Amino acid sequence: MNRMPSTTDVSTLDTSVDFSFSHLNPDVILDALESIDILPITGLLALNSYENRVYQFADDTQRYVVKFYRAGRWTDAQIQEEHDFALELADNEIPLVAPLIINGNSLHHYENTRFAVFKSVGGREFEVDNLDQLEWMGRFIGRMHRVAQAKPFIHRAPLNAQTHLYTPMAQLKQSRLIPEYLLKPFFAILEPVVSATAELYQPSHSLIRLHGDCHPGNILWRDGPSFVDLDDCRMGPAIQDLWMMLSGDRQQQFIQLDTLVEAYDEFHSFAPEQTRLIEPLRAMRMVHYMAWLSERWQDPAFPQAFPWFADGKYWEGQILALKEQMAALDEAPIKL
Repeated sequence: MNRMPSTTDVSTLDTSVDFSFSHLNPDVILDALESIDILPITGLLALNSYENRVYQFADDTQRYVVKFYRAGRWTDAQIQEEHDFALELADNEIPLVAPLIINGNSLHHYENTRFAVFKSVGGREFEVDNLDQLEWMGRFIGRMHRVAQAKPFIHRAPLNAQTHLYTPMAQLKQSRLIPEYLLKPFFAILEPVVSATAELYQPSHSLIRLHGDCHPGNILWRDGPSFVDLDDCRMGPAIQDLWMMLSGDRQQQFIQLDTLVEAYDEFHSFAPEQTRLIEPLRAMRMVHYMAWLSERWQDPAFPQAFPWFADGKYWEGQILALKEQMAALDEAPIKL
């Protein structure tokens, strides 16, 4: 399956909001930073980000990253909950890039935009086929979940069938990007995948606070792992923060998962029966991702970054991928 960028909760979108960031010119960015007493001495380097707008810069002491949040996605309370979780993890010495507290706040407002500032950190991408790194990640996530289970999110919706299956499917049915000649075969497989996934996605243990989008692109490696981007944090089953690190065939995934869980258990107990949620969670991510792209198509950055999304070949590929996922849902889950 192709790696997917971080995605949003499409069920929260307000289609009346301008998603284009057209107002966010360099003057606005600099004025926003100056409003919290930060004076860049370098230019603004745009970093790779689809959902928000992220820029690197430096003042006279160090490098920073500023993130401007997309309007209409999260409420202030939901963003603050993300920040508080990040700061809580950092306070427990879990290596994670948390927002800086400036003038007593982590979330800042300037005119009609919201933003946060982070220290800029470097590193290489996590290697999914490196068992030593997987073992390290297992311990890392076990430590994170030990902190995370202490209390729930209040403002962020949990990962569930409504947010990641039914609402996205409804939005895809309204999309004009699926070629007309593929509408019937596409929904002929999407609907049973959604139905089967909703039936199978029945978490049997308490939901905990999660990173939520723990794919290799959100893990930096520099003398060990460091997390970035808690933008998609939410309540859900622990396996959600593990399964996206699995790759290869079923035997390879078994070895990888066994490595992760053995290390995870050093810090937080993992319920082995959660492995039955891997394929339903994969299906939910697939459906959610397609709807996310469709909803964001009005942002000019998306047609430029994902030109293949409006092409018939992409949707033909998705029909095949959904058929393969339907077969995966029918298979017995990996057992540890």
